[in-house]
Amino acid sequence: MAMVTVRNLPDEVHRALRVRAAHHGRSTEAEIRDILETAARPPERVKLGSLLVSIAREAGGLTDEEAAIFDNLRDRTPAKPVSFE
Repeated sequence: MAMVTVRNLPDEVHRALRVRAAHHGRSTEAEIRDILETAARPPERVKLGSLLVSIAREAGGLTDEEAAIFDNLRDRTPAKPVSFE
């Protein structure tokens, strides 16, 4: 896992982080990880799959027959490991 160092963090911010962590019953480090994850990957973000489904629905979607055609065209061959030789 990656490590991040935050320099010049004001004492008031560090104190607020410790209080917030104690309020949530976890370490300051765990609290900071949670804050960063929530900021970087908000739960309301649009995921690619959901976006593609919504586009398909707006375009009218596929009939069962059309979906079956795409399913039959799909390559089911197992992927081979990459060789660097």
